[in-house]
Amino acid sequence: MRRQLKRFWQGIRQLSGDDAYERYLQHYAEHHQQDGQPPLSKSAFFKQWQDGLWQGIRRCC
Repeated sequence: MRRQLKRFWQGIRQLSGDDAYERYLQHYAEHHQQDGQPPLSKSAFFKQWQDGLWQGIRRCC
C-alpha cells in the first residue's frame, strides 16, 4: 500500500513539474558532469525555466 502511494505521489509531482529540479540534477549527473561547470542552483534553474515558458509571442491572432 505504501509503495503504491509513493508511486502515485511521484506521478503527481512529475505531472505538475514539482520534481523538475531533481530530474535536472539527475540528467546533469548522467550527461554533463564532465563539462566542468557546476549545475544551476535551484533558483537559477527555475528562473531559466520560467523565462523559457514566457519567451516569444504566444497568441492565436
